Amino acid sequence: MLSIDIPGRKHVEIDHLVLDYNGTIALDGDLIQRVPEMMEELSTQLIIHVLTADTHGTVKEKLVSLPCRLHVISPERQNRAKLDYIQRLGCGRVAAIGNGENDALMLREAVVGIGIIQPEGASTAALQAAAVVCTSIRDALNLFIKPARLKATLRN
Repeated sequence: MLSIDIPGRKHVEIDHLVLDYNGTIALDGDLIQRVPEMMEELSTQLIIHVLTADTHGTVKEKLVSLPCRLHVISPERQNRAKLDYIQRLGCGRVAAIGNGENDALMLREAVVGIGIIQPEGASTAALQAAAVVCTSIRDALNLFIKPARLKATLRN
């Protein structure tokens, strides 16, 4: 669990980190450099989940040795499937990171939602739903490795 006191906001306790795959932790189906090591580090404090429609059909192979729970969603109603998933975990204890239209509901309802703008781009719906926007997954993951950064960004 990661516990963060954010001035002007409630105390946040995060148990789960939910990650989109393509466009967020992977580009064209391949994991982005340093993401596996950062996931390993974060897995000592958080349960990591990866949600994806597996556009490239390689996600199981790419994540086989990483400490995460993989959930492949169907091509229909992806936004709702991601929201339903974090609701089952308990939105108040979930941080989520994503870039797509199908991530917007999840980002809005998570206790901390982070939008990512990387080479694949980002939907405006995801960015508007996010509490924080980063320009790299490494920067986003570092908000949890070094939570004072998240605290500084979200304080009021």
